[in-house]
Amino acid sequence: MGEARIKAGIWVSAALRMGMLENKPGVVVRKGDVDAGGVLVKLYGRTGCVVLSQFRDMEGNLAWMRATGPAPVDEQTADEYIAKQTRFDPDLWVLEFDAADYRPPFEGKVV
Repeated sequence: MGEARIKAGIWVSAALRMGMLENKPGVVVRKGDVDAGGVLVKLYGRTGCVVLSQFRDMEGNLAWMRATGPAPVDEQTADEYIAKQTRFDPDLWVLEFDAADYRPPFEGKVV
């Protein structure tokens, strides 16, 4: 069985706090469903942006996929991806973090 699932709103609050602790300030750009919404994370780095998409692996554990590919993309490409996903799933949260190293301030497997 996978890890216990917490409500999206609580997870988002914790991620923002972790960002402040790691000197990677973050903001909520789009508020999703507070109980069960998925999360997209846009990381601003040195040469562009990376968008991480939340998913559950086969064991039910939280993991992150580099939704915009392995290399950073320009902000317009990242925003277009986010817009497409929010049209498909109106319950999505969108967070943005300043992360020069493209690593999220929270724990989780990134694939």
